[in-house]
Amino acid sequence: MEPRFDLMANELGSKIGKRFFNVGLAIQQSSLPRDLQELVMLRASQINGCGWCVDIHTKEAAAAGETPVRLNLVAAWRESSVFTEAERAALALAEEGTRLADACEGVSDQTWAQVRRHYDDDQTAALVYLVAVINAANRLGVITRRQGGSYEPGMFAGN
Repeated sequence: MEPRFDLMANELGSKIGKRFFNVGLAIQQSSLPRDLQELVMLRASQINGCGWCVDIHTKEAAAAGETPVRLNLVAAWRESSVFTEAERAALALAEEGTRLADACEGVSDQTWAQVRRHYDDDQTAALVYLVAVINAANRLGVITRRQGGSYEPGMFAGN
């Protein structure tokens, strides 16, 4: 499977991409823990089948000190004992916010209550935007067939 299109090699694609990156940067600089951000982005990327994003967020999480056991269990977080209640709330929001078309109620009241129990207003705002942004990034990667495997941790740190 060959990539279809390099958005960043296109003038308009690059212009939009830089603005998109800045939204991600604002989320990254929020008080929402960075390791949690990587787990949430990894889970959404797994659901959406974005190899590029799975590659990025697995490697960034590992580089930040996330353990192999936890990384390997993200896809089965409900059936594992290695995630905190707060992390479980964020992962549930990531799943429900990613699978909107699969769920008649979207994000459940139970999940929302758990998120609000564990995260303050700024962290909740960052988490909601994070789920939306990673889903958009996943779609960009899947539509253009951006392949995983070549990402190096910190590759975009200077952008």
